[in-house]
Amino acid sequence: MSLGKDTLLRIDLGKPDEPNQVELGRKDEAKVYKMFLDHTGSHLLIALNTSECLYLNRSVQKVRALSRWKGHLIESVGWNKFLGSETNTGPILVGTSHGQIYEAEISVSEGSLFSTNPDQYFRQVYTLEEESGPAPVCCLEIERGLEGKFFIIATTRKRLFQFVGKVPEGTEQQGFSSIFAVHADHLPSFREFPANLGFSEIAFYTPKLRSNPRSFAWMMGNGVLYGTLDYSRPDSILSDERVWVYPPDIDITVNKPISIVLTQFHFLLLLPDRVKAVCTLNGQVVFQDLFLEKFGLLTRMIKDPTVQQIWIHTEKVVFRYHVQRESRDVWKMYMNMNKFDLAKEYCKDRPECLDIVLAKEAEHCFQNKRYLDSAKCYALTQNYFEEIALKFIEAKQEEALMEFLIKKLSNLKPSEKTQTTLLTTWLTELYLNWLGILQGDLSQRNLYLDTREKFRTFLSSPKNKDCLFNNRASIYELLASHGDTEHMVYFAVIMQDYERVVAHHCQHDEYDEALNVLSRHRDEKLFYKFSPVLIQHIPKKVVDAWISMGSRLDARNLIPALVNYSQSASTQQINEAIRYMEFCVYQLEETQQAIHNYLLSLYALCRPDSLLSYLEQAGTNPNRIHYDLKYALRLCAEHGHHRACVHIYKVMELYEEAVDLALQVDVDLAKSCADLPEDDEELRKKLWLKIARHVVQEEKDVKKAMACLSSCALLKIEDVLPFFPDFVTIDHFKEAICNSLEDYNKHIEELKREMEEATQSAKRIREDIQEMRNKYGSVEPQEKCAACDFPLLNRPFYLFLCGHMFHYDCLLQAVFPNLPAYKQAKLEDLQKKLAATSQPSKSHHRPKDADTNSLGKGQQSREQIKADIDDIVAAECVYCGELMIRSIDKPFIDPQKYEEEMQSWL
Repeated sequence: MSLGKDTLLRIDLGKPDEPNQVELGRKDEAKVYKMFLDHTGSHLLIALNTSECLYLNRSVQKVRALSRWKGHLIESVGWNKFLGSETNTGPILVGTSHGQIYEAEISVSEGSLFSTNPDQYFRQVYTLEEESGPAPVCCLEIERGLEGKFFIIATTRKRLFQFVGKVPEGTEQQGFSSIFAVHADHLPSFREFPANLGFSEIAFYTPKLRSNPRSFAWMMGNGVLYGTLDYSRPDSILSDERVWVYPPDIDITVNKPISIVLTQFHFLLLLPDRVKAVCTLNGQVVFQDLFLEKFGLLTRMIKDPTVQQIWIHTEKVVFRYHVQRESRDVWKMYMNMNKFDLAKEYCKDRPECLDIVLAKEAEHCFQNKRYLDSAKCYALTQNYFEEIALKFIEAKQEEALMEFLIKKLSNLKPSEKTQTTLLTTWLTELYLNWLGILQGDLSQRNLYLDTREKFRTFLSSPKNKDCLFNNRASIYELLASHGDTEHMVYFAVIMQDYERVVAHHCQHDEYDEALNVLSRHRDEKLFYKFSPVLIQHIPKKVVDAWISMGSRLDARNLIPALVNYSQSASTQQINEAIRYMEFCVYQLEETQQAIHNYLLSLYALCRPDSLLSYLEQAGTNPNRIHYDLKYALRLCAEHGHHRACVHIYKVMELYEEAVDLALQVDVDLAKSCADLPEDDEELRKKLWLKIARHVVQEEKDVKKAMACLSSCALLKIEDVLPFFPDFVTIDHFKEAICNSLEDYNKHIEELKREMEEATQSAKRIREDIQEMRNKYGSVEPQEKCAACDFPLLNRPFYLFLCGHMFHYDCLLQAVFPNLPAYKQAKLEDLQKKLAATSQPSKSHHRPKDADTNSLGKGQQSREQIKADIDDIVAAECVYCGELMIRSIDKPFIDPQKYEEEMQSWL
C-alpha cells in the first residue's frame, strides 16, 4: 500500500499487528502510478509516473530500480503462475501505455541481496492496436490449458485479444516469444466494442487456489462482458459470452465505474462513492453499499485470490469485504432460467426450496409433454398425490402414471404400510392392463417384452417383498381376473408359494414341470401332498426324486401314495414301489415297522424269491427284527409261501408248528427245524419223533427212518418201533437193535465205574473230617488280640489257621458291619436265642427227670446256636479272607459322617 510519495506499507495478513514500512528512497517529484503484486505476494512492481519501475521482494526492505524498464509507463503485468518462485518471477509479460507488450524476468541473486541487474531481460514481443493506432495495454493474463497449450489474454480500452500457442515441453523458461511470433503478420482473434471508458479492466474467478480460472468479467465502455473459460477449445477459451449493460444509474460520462471484481455468481463494480453487486445470471443489482463523503472518493478495489477477500480503499481508509452464502438465492435464478439441475444442486441442503424446484421442473416437463420426466419429478415433491395422479389420468398418460407411482413407492418409508399397499396393488392392476393391451398387438412385441420384464422386476423387488407377501391373496385375485396364469406362476415362485405352482402344473398335466419344482425346492410337505398324483403318471421319475431326497423324506408318509398306486398298477410298475422300499430298508436302514411290513407285502405279492432272502437277512433274533412277525406269518400263509412261514415259526420259537409245516414241504427242512431247541432235549426228541412218524407212516421208507436214528442221538430204536406196521420184518432194523443193546451195555458199565469212584471219594472225605477234628493249635500266655492288642486269654477267643487271633467280641465287631443285611439279621437272632438259653429256669417244682431231659435239649440247642454263630463270624479270618478283599474300595471315613469328621479336624 502506497502511503504517499515516498513510503510503502506492507502488512502480512498472517501477522496483521506487525506492519512494515519501506522507503522508496526517491528525492525527486516522482509519484507511484500503479503497483502490481503477484499471486504469492513475493514480488512487487512499482510503476512511477516518471516512466520508471521499481522492484521489491518480500524478503528484503530495499527497493531496486529496474534499469531496462526505464522510459516505459507500465499499465499491466501478466504474472507467470507456473514457473515463478520466491526469488524468481519466471518469464512475465508487461503492458505499457503505448500498446507494447514486453517479456521480462526478474531474479534475486542467492549470493547477495540483489544481483547487479535484477531484471534479467526486457524485450518487446508484440504491440496492441486499435483502429486509431497503438492503445494502452490495460490488462494481461497468462493461463495454461491442456497438452502444454498457453492462452494469453490482453485488453485495451475497446478490444480483448487472445493469443493461443504451445510452448514445447522443457522450454517454458524461454518465455512466450513463440506464441506472439505466430501472430506477427496478422492480428490475433479479438472482441471489440464501440464505447470507450478510457480504460478497461478484466477480472477472473478462480474457485480454488492454484487452479485455473473458471469465468471472467471484462469491464469496458458498453458494459461488462461475462463468460466462462473452456480450456478444451482450440482457438479461444472464451465461452458462453454475454454483455451485461451497466445499471441505469451509471452514466459512463459522469460516474464511470473504476474497478471490477468477480465472484462465483456476481461481479462487483466500484464507483466513486459506492459499490454495486450485479448477478451474473440475470444482470440484476442485488447489493449496493454507499460510502460517506468523510471517507473520501473510492479509488481501487482488488480481490485476494488466496482467501477470497475483497479490499477497497480511498485516500484515507481501507475496507475489507468477506463474501458469505453467496449462493443462497441462486437456485431461484436457475429455476427461473429453467436450469433445474443447477437449481437443485444449490438447494439440495434446503428441502423446502428443493421441493419448489422439483414442482416447477415437473410442471415445465408436463407442459412440454415430457410426461415421464414430469412423473419422476412429481414423485419427489410434496404435492397432493391425488391431484398429480388425476392430472396424468386426464392426460391419458398411463405409462407416466405408472412411473409416478413407482417413484412414489420407492420413496415411501417402511412405516407407511397403507400407502405402500395401495400403490403396490394399483401398480399391479396398471401393469396387467398395459400387458393385456400390448399382448394382442404384434407390432409392439418389443414394448410388450420390455414391459413384462419391468413387471417381473417390480414383483421380485426386495423392497416390495413384504407388502406383496402380506397382500398376496389380492395379487392372486388380480392375476386370476386378468387370466394371466404365466405371471401367477411367476408370482407364486417369488412368494415361495410352491404349492400353488405345483398344483398349477398338475392341473395342466405338466407333471414333469411339477416334479422339477418339487426337486428344486425340496419341500417335504409338498412331496407328501403331490406324490399320490405324480406317481400315477411318472412313477420312475417320482421314485428317483424320492431317492434323491434321501432321509429328508419320511417313507411312512409316502406309503399311502404307494398303496394307492400299487393297487391300480401292473407288476412292472409295482417294481418302482419295491425299489423305493428297498432303498429305505437297505440304504437308509429304516427301522420303522410300517415300512418293513409294506415291503413284505410287496414281496409276497410280486417277488416270492426275494421274500425268503429278505426274511433270512433280517435274522432270527426277534428283538432285532423290524417287521411284525404275526402280520408276516399271516401274509405268507395267505399267499402259500410255506418256506417263509417255516422261517417265521422258527423266529417265533414255535418249533412244533415249524416242523409240522416243514414236513409238508421238505423232510430236510423239518430236520433243520428239529435241531433248533438245543437246550430242551425233550422237545427235540418230540420233534424228531414227529419226523420219524412222518417218514414211517407217510413215506413208508424204513431206511430213511433208520437215518433219522443216526441223525438224532436222542432217538432209540424202541422209540421208533411202535410206528412200524406189524408185517415189517426185523431184518430192516436188526442192526439198529444191536447197536441199541450195545449202547445200553456200555451205559451200565459206565454207571458201575461211577459208583465205585463215589464210594472211594466218600471214604476219603470221612478220613479228612476225622483228621480235622484232631487238629489243634497252641496259644502262649503273652499272646494278644490282633484287633484290640489286649491279652488274648482274658476273654473267649478265636484262633485261625493263618495265625491271627481275635477276642470273640472284637471279631464280632469287625465282621458285623461287612456282612450282608440278611446275615446281620440272622446273627442278631442267634445272639438273642443264645442269651435266652443261658438264663436259669424259673420253675422250682419240676421233677428231676423232666429237668434232666430239658437240660439235655437246652444244652444241645445251645451248642447248635454257637456253631451257627461260628459259621457266620469265624468262617474266615477277617484279615486274610475275602472280607478284606471286598473292603479294598471302601472309604476310610463313612460318607455319611464325612462332614462331621472334617469339621472335627478344623
